[in-house]
Amino acid sequence: MDQEKQYRHEMKYMISYAEYMAMRARLRHVMKPDPHVSSDGRYRIRSIYFDNSEDKALREKMNGVAKREKFRIRYYNDDFSFITLEKKMKIGNLCLKYDAPITEEECRKILSGDTDFMKNHEQEVVRELFAKMNYQRLKPRVLVSYVREPYIYKAGNVRVTFDSQIRTSLFQTRFLTEKNLDIGATESPQDIVLEVKYDAFIPEIIQDLIQVKEIRQQSFSKYEICRRFG
Repeated sequence: MDQEKQYRHEMKYMISYAEYMAMRARLRHVMKPDPHVSSDGRYRIRSIYFDNSEDKALREKMNGVAKREKFRIRYYNDDFSFITLEKKMKIGNLCLKYDAPITEEECRKILSGDTDFMKNHEQEVVRELFAKMNYQRLKPRVLVSYVREPYIYKAGNVRVTFDSQIRTSLFQTRFLTEKNLDIGATESPQDIVLEVKYDAFIPEIIQDLIQVKEIRQQSFSKYEICRRFG
């Protein structure tokens, strides 16, 4: 890839709303909100995930394949002026992400299958997706939407996020719209996904703050739960 990056640790937990409220109250004394949040301390994320007709990415996740990758297009708060194409790679609990900005026009072309422009694109991750859309037959499969409340801590480059209101919609060419027809993807509307990401180490103070009795790390995937419906 064009950029040299390092794998980061990534841990995920499913927590209750009560656990979220207690943990958030503790974290706010130590961690800072992400500077990109809205006035309510959150933002909405929408991601369009790619897979092939054999569900390669989905099956690798369900079968516990240690080393895997997936591609997605992501945008925030239904703002189409900033859209990124991302390739996320995982090895166990380690993750690595490459991303590249794409325009709204380029995004709409990809969604409609007009991909010739990708072949000689200046961004390597766009060229790689073009190749895999051809020989792996990747295509847009599902839209995953959720609200994220993010906190950051400088030491260890720690990022703690609470994701809620996880919703899904099967692929349609009109994904890039503010009026997405979707449905809830979790068992309960109050289910919260806690994600913790950090570089080489996680400071002890953060480790203590996120401890909740009886919660355990899970192999959780928003893409996986959102594909339950098709």
